[in-house]
Amino acid sequence: MKRLFVGNLPSDATESSVEELFSEYGKVRSIQLVADIFSGKCRGFGFVGMEGHEARAAIAALDGNLYCGKPLKVKFEEAAPGGRGGRR
Repeated sequence: MKRLFVGNLPSDATESSVEELFSEYGKVRSIQLVADIFSGKCRGFGFVGMEGHEARAAIAALDGNLYCGKPLKVKFEEAAPGGRGGRR
C-alpha cells in the first residue's frame, strides 16, 4: 500500500468527501485528515492510503486539479528527513 499526501484541502473537507473523491481511482484503504485541535476543522492536508497502481492513477488525475475552488496537491508521502530514531 502507498500513502499519498493530499494538500490544499478546504477547511470543510471530511474523510467521507475525500474518500469519495479518491475512490474514483481505486479502493481507499485509509484516510487521515489533519484537524485543528480547537475547531476540529481540516487544517488543509491529510493522507490517503491506496494500492500502488491506483495511487499513481489518483496522482495523475487529481494533482493540480481544482477541488472546491483550490488546486489540489497530491503526491507520494515523503519520508521525514534524518530517518528514524536517534538524536539530532
